Amino acid sequence: MRSELFKIFDVSVYGYSVLLLTGFLFATASGAAWARRIGQDPDVIVDLGLAALLLGVIGGKLLHVIADGYFWDYVNLCVDPSKVDWKIDRGACIARGKEHAVWDAALGVCHPVAKDCLAWAKFWNPGYAYYGGFLFASVGAWFLLKRDQFPFWKAADMAGFTIPLGLGFGRMGCFLSGCCFGQRTDSAFGISFPPSSPASDSQFKLGLLKSSRAWSLPVHPTQIYEAAVSIGIAAFLLFYLHGRKKYDGQVFVGFVVLYAVARFLLELLRADDRGAAAGLSTSQLIGLALIAGAVLLHRRLSRPAGVAAA
Repeated sequence: MRSELFKIFDVSVYGYSVLLLTGFLFATASGAAWARRIGQDPDVIVDLGLAALLLGVIGGKLLHVIADGYFWDYVNLCVDPSKVDWKIDRGACIARGKEHAVWDAALGVCHPVAKDCLAWAKFWNPGYAYYGGFLFASVGAWFLLKRDQFPFWKAADMAGFTIPLGLGFGRMGCFLSGCCFGQRTDSAFGISFPPSSPASDSQFKLGLLKSSRAWSLPVHPTQIYEAAVSIGIAAFLLFYLHGRKKYDGQVFVGFVVLYAVARFLLELLRADDRGAAAGLSTSQLIGLALIAGAVLLHRRLSRPAGVAAA
């Protein structure tokens, strides 16, 4: 499912990309306004935002490829597309056109036709792992802020409320693309996605639908859940904790913990392929590690200057 909004010079522009960019602009503008208010150079934050966007895209794509279960699909798409199985029905396969897909009657699966060694790198397509982008951008931010002599932990506190703000828009983009969908539900919150969406493809593969070209059965709109939670976290950190913080870095620590806990719980409702180990998803495992790291960071940063560790 692709939420194409319009075309510019015959290039399709999708809702996912537009909302991702909107989130970046809101987050960067908020950060620049914050820097100006505390007497710091807002241009540093604009540079930081651009660097974080680039590194976030790279890190998010890499973790998606490595940990979400698509690694060999991307490899084979470059080397031998006939080894890539698209779990869609014959009609949906034929509808893609002979130049894009071929139906394998023996296996009952659809294969892509053309090699595409850069499929993993196409940033305008869905397929990101948030924590990969977060970790890459955090490392890049440390080097950039050190170069510009900008107070790192003050900037980290700014990131603590701007990152979830950007995430809120990004997850709404996921909703338009149909990725990151939830488990089957008959509750009033259930939403059906259009034919050939990731949800209907997945349910067809599981035998829940007779065709991937049917509307999906109702699922939890986990994208909307996470968007609402992310914006709520941003509001809490900005309007409550930021003015009451006891040390620089506390807002950032709060964000890491609050988001990790919320994401851990939301992962229980997710139904898309996203990698797993020891019964937990990749994001749950990384979230637990980050919570442990945030606790240690809290102990270090909240310790009065000159007090040695016990």
